[in-house]
Amino acid sequence: MNSRAVAALCLADLLNKGHSLSALLPVYLAKAQARDKGLVQELCFGACRWFYRYNPIIQSLLAKPFKPKDADIHALLLLGLYQIEQMRVPDHAALSDTVEACRDLNKAWATKLVNGVLRNFLRQKDALLETAQSHHPKWIEKAIHRHWPNSAETILTANNQHPPLSLRLAPWIDRQAYLEQLAAISLIAKPGQMAANSIELETMVDVTSLPGFNQGDLSVQDEAAQLAGELLPIIDGDRVLDCCCAPGGKTLHLLQSAKVDLVAIDLEAKRLTRVRENLSRAKQQATIICGDAAKPESWWDKTPFDHILLDAPCSATGVIRRHPDIKLLRKPADIAKLASLQADILAANWALLKKGGYLLYATCSVMPEENVQVIEAFLAHTADAKEEKIHAHWGIEQTAGRQILPGQHNSDGFYYCLLHKQK
Repeated sequence: MNSRAVAALCLADLLNKGHSLSALLPVYLAKAQARDKGLVQELCFGACRWFYRYNPIIQSLLAKPFKPKDADIHALLLLGLYQIEQMRVPDHAALSDTVEACRDLNKAWATKLVNGVLRNFLRQKDALLETAQSHHPKWIEKAIHRHWPNSAETILTANNQHPPLSLRLAPWIDRQAYLEQLAAISLIAKPGQMAANSIELETMVDVTSLPGFNQGDLSVQDEAAQLAGELLPIIDGDRVLDCCCAPGGKTLHLLQSAKVDLVAIDLEAKRLTRVRENLSRAKQQATIICGDAAKPESWWDKTPFDHILLDAPCSATGVIRRHPDIKLLRKPADIAKLASLQADILAANWALLKKGGYLLYATCSVMPEENVQVIEAFLAHTADAKEEKIHAHWGIEQTAGRQILPGQHNSDGFYYCLLHKQK
């Protein structure tokens, strides 16, 4: 099938049903030719990243909006504008290939419409793009300006950039030696700015071809996410809970950092498949449970934990550059709902922690309602909880915890707070 048609079907599913790209892409990439898989992925991510720039333009060029059953044609127009403005595709090729995709979608009637809209866009491109200033839904823009007035434009710009390929080396790998090993095969990389074992590749490669990948010597992980394994003070023999663990990058980091008895829990069985794959590749083992983090009575064996990593479910507004479909999927009401869920999970997991133990609260959000405000409320009514200050050169110190903003240190947006259970 035409790669544009495959991408359009994937985006139509996202627009109509609210499914994420991470859930949809594996299904739709199977329909594409091997040589086109990279292009399909680039088209889907690009159309989501720039949806709020292109969609108003498309609406202005249409006589009437599309019905849900024609979301694939709507998607084709998004893909057409993305190719014309952002990709190195000649205008005539972007136009003809996008029009031709209508036939692959069994909608030959739409060829004239798509051709007409794209030609109109090409004729008025400069004027239309000059009026298209918004790259995010308005509510996200307003929230970021409200919470981070001095950094808002930097955050919004970072959200539209392609993320770097960040790797975490296992603790037994010497970073400098590995950088030299990569240089010897003509791959340029540099050390990360925050995490001790992070490196950043300057070119995208198939990570499975990198030295040591299949042995578990390295993993793909944004540098901000790598800090979780460094901040939780685990030692050999500890019993550790990794709460909301999928896809398992932090789980593997904890297991590689010390010889621990680790329990990893997540609500979604499908996502636990990724956790198992991550651990299997690196020959690591953990007790993996599908369960509700807010209801430990349904899965906990009553043996307390020395330490807990709580990577709380959140709006993911710190990782928009990596998951641009968040712009389309997240809604304003989600923030309060998620903050309530986070508070429930935090309280439930605190009861599982030994006295003297540590709980590391983490989110990939930039919304204070999901971060510092959750922690402040918890500390206010939890007598045996005390914040352990994180002294670091990265991020921004909050009244509790530290916030990394998207683009800072060339990383994703993340929040961390370390809590100590008093004896």
